[in-house]
Amino acid sequence: MRRIIHHLRRQPEETKRHILHIVTIVFGIILFSLWVYSLGVNFSEMTAEVKENDELNPLSVLKGNIIDGYQSINDPDLMLPE
Repeated sequence: MRRIIHHLRRQPEETKRHILHIVTIVFGIILFSLWVYSLGVNFSEMTAEVKENDELNPLSVLKGNIIDGYQSINDPDLMLPE
């Protein structure tokens, strides 16, 4: 490891920056892939919880209220009298 560090120190600045960019991109790809993997696990757990607790979820009630409100605005049978 010490030999690698000394070898990198002797390189020109442009080569050091190139190596830095490559290492940063590789670590970014690794972190992104771990994040996507954990996201898939979380979503699969979340769908199982939603099926069990659908009635107790306040966001589903809010979603239903928003949908009902939008439908009442767009429904021509419910127009206000002039």
